[in-house]
Formats: sequence, structure tokens, C-alpha cells
Amino acid sequence: MGTAPGSPLFGAGSDRADAAVRPAYDNAHPPAPELLADCVHCGFCLPACPTYALWGEEMDSPRGRIYLMAAGHDGAAMDDTMVRHIDQCLGCMACVPACPSGVQYDKLVEATRAQIDRRFPRTRTDRLRRAAIFAIFPHPRRLRLLRGPLRLYQRSRLGPVLARLPLPPLLRIMEELAPTLGPPPAIASRTPAVGQRRRTVGVLLGCVQGAFFPDVNAATVRVLAAEGCDVVVPPAQGCCGALSTHVGREEEGVAFAKKLIATFERAHVDTVVVNSAGCGSNMKEYGWLLRDEPAWAERAAAFSDRVRDVAELIAELGPVARRHPLPIRAAYHDACHLQHAQGIRAQPRALLRAISGFEVVDLAEAEQCCGSAGIYNLLQPQAAAELGERKARQVLATGAEFLVTANPGCWMQIGTILQRMGHRLPVAHTVQVLDASIRGIPATELFHLARHGPGTPQAHD
Repeated sequence: MGTAPGSPLFGAGSDRADAAVRPAYDNAHPPAPELLADCVHCGFCLPACPTYALWGEEMDSPRGRIYLMAAGHDGAAMDDTMVRHIDQCLGCMACVPACPSGVQYDKLVEATRAQIDRRFPRTRTDRLRRAAIFAIFPHPRRLRLLRGPLRLYQRSRLGPVLARLPLPPLLRIMEELAPTLGPPPAIASRTPAVGQRRRTVGVLLGCVQGAFFPDVNAATVRVLAAEGCDVVVPPAQGCCGALSTHVGREEEGVAFAKKLIATFERAHVDTVVVNSAGCGSNMKEYGWLLRDEPAWAERAAAFSDRVRDVAELIAELGPVARRHPLPIRAAYHDACHLQHAQGIRAQPRALLRAISGFEVVDLAEAEQCCGSAGIYNLLQPQAAAELGERKARQVLATGAEFLVTANPGCWMQIGTILQRMGHRLPVAHTVQVLDASIRGIPATELFHLARHGPGTPQAHD
């Protein structure tokens, strides 16, 4: 069992004075007492919680964190201890389906993190670290601007040189996680359906997905068109706000949500399709996020009702495109925000298993997080590494020759850990496998195309 981490990424120590004791929460949506009261402290959440599995600490379980949240209403201060335990939560939501009382832990932890973001005086190093992350990752244009310099660096021989330099740990982790980049494929703003049109859909390109995994977006458009969808890709779309909302940057998350809603309203689509699990789970909660804004609440709820994960939509429509065989034995990793937050587990497996010769192998402890969890592996690298190694060992234990997942963060996290352990297993998104089967790409070529995880050469069509 590991030890709970406590060291910052930019350096050790605290450079802030202790704040005077004041009420833990303001009046802007603190964790709701009636939702906190739903927890009967039965303990069913304990085995589902990754951080409790790591450390065995009560305050690092959902039940323990709910106790801390409730204590804030009873006069306890928002102090370093409370914030540390809330920060160490992955937000994976494995506790939600595990809870027999229906505790809405997702709403509780996001409300608490928003309070922390507004009211807790973080250290200067922590503020700098978070500012650096959010100056880059929720901004698709800035991420795309990084592609050129990153590609040049990856093609150079500077890696071993930089490895010997005392770079800030945050930069070191980001460099290690980055997938090897090639030229991005062109994606049209509108792609007509193949055969009879069954639906008009809009596709979210995403921030990290769009910049670092554009092949996944291209495959998504091709598969949806092959399944009878007119596919619209609004060119001016921005961030969905998932990273911001999930760590408590509520105002920023709300602003991103409003812009995205307006963008897809102008596109006049029936359904908004997402291929990134964290983005999808956030977009499905826009109605809740904007519930207090009269000009947006109804629009946000209507938008959320139209959001579908790509596997969810194809299963809903019923596949019609012809599949070609793919004789591959693949391990399937459930992204947390797909299986726990959205309740999507059966659909991707059914679509993959419908491909002749494609064998889907489930992982042990499939409900456990890989440690990526949005930006968790940047903010809590020690815990993320322990969870990643645990997940990587479970992948290797299957004996599979291929790994499939549905989230860019999981892809980078597991791929990086596998490489660190000396294994370069091909990794692909669910939709890339479907695309290969529909287009008749042989298994050997799919293996080649999939070998562009962290540190591996990338090939393109």
C-alpha cells in the first residue's frame, strides 16, 4: 500500500501564511446538505475508490471526503488537511454506481472544489502550476501552436540532453506524456452521409484530442458518415470546459460551456457527438451547471439531451456499414468518465465484438482508474504513477497484443507507463478500430497505425 503524496511539482515547502479561520463555504452553491445527508456511511464505496485502495486512509475515501464536506457546514475551517484530501480525489466517479444510497458524489465534489478555488489561499507554487496548465490545455489554438515545436523536438536528438537537465517536474511529466506527432489529417467542415441520411450530427474536436490525436477525430467523421450521418464540424468550436469544471474553476467552465452551446446551436444538428469520455460527461451536465442562469438553463438542458458518445450513438442508431474482419486480441480499458459518469460500458464492447475475429479481453479491476483523470497526473504525479502502473500490469496480464480505450488522457497515461515498463503495446481509440474494419484495413496495418502512443513513431493514411 502506497503513501499519500504531498510534494509539489515546482518545489517543496509552503510559501503562504496560514489564513485566519473563516467559514468554509460561501453562499454560491456549497455542497448541498441534503445531498450530503444521502450518505449513510455504509462503506460500499471503499473498495471502489482508487485512492482508498492505494493508501487505506478513511479521509481518502468518498465516505471520508463527504465527512469533511459536512464538517465544513458544521463550522470546521477549510484548512490544508481538508483541501489535500479533496485534491487527492481523482473525480473518477467509481463510487457513484457502487453506492446503494444513490449519493451524488459528482455534484458534491465539484461544488466543494469550486469553493476551494474561490476561498482557499493556495501556495504560490501551486498557483503557478495550475496557471501554467490552464493557460495551455483548455485552449485548442494554443495547443495546435505547440504541435510544430513539439514535432521538431521529437525529431531531434535533444531528448537525452534534456533528460539530464534539471527541468521543472511539471514540464518533465508533460514531455513524457506527449504522443509522437505527425502531420494532422484534413477534416472537412461538412461530410455527407454514405447512402441514406439517418441523422445530422455535429462533432466536438476537443482540446487535447484535437491537437494531439487528430486521427481519432478523422476516424470519427468517417465512421459516422459510413453509418448514415451528415457530419458537421463547426470550425470555430472551443473547449467544452471539462478540465475547468472538474477541478473547481467554475466561472471558467461556465464561460466555455456557453460558447460551445452557442456554437453548436448555430450548426443546427440533431446530435452532438463526443469521442472523449471526460468531455462527454461534462457536456451531459450543462443543464445542471447553468441551472441558475435564466437565459441559459433551458438551452443548456436541451443541449445536454442531444449529446452522445460516438459508441453510444452508433449503438443507438444500429450499425449499417459493412465490417471487414480484424483478427486481433485486444484489451479494452474503460475510461472512468465513460463507464461511471455516463454509464456506457456495453456499447463499445458490443460494437468491437461484432467485428469478425476481433476478441475483446476485459481487464481485472476494470472499474479502477488509470490515474490520468483529466489533469490529475500533472497535479498528483506520485499517486497517478502508482495507479498507472497497476493498470499497466493488468493490461499486460491479459496477454493481449493491442489496447483499446476511448479517452485521450487514458491513452497517454497507460501508453506512457507501459513504455516506462519496457512495453510498447499498440493503442487505439474504439472508433479507430471501427474505422479500420469499415474501410477494410488489414490487422497488420492497423497495428502500424496504432503505434503512435507516447514515444513511438506515428504513421498516417
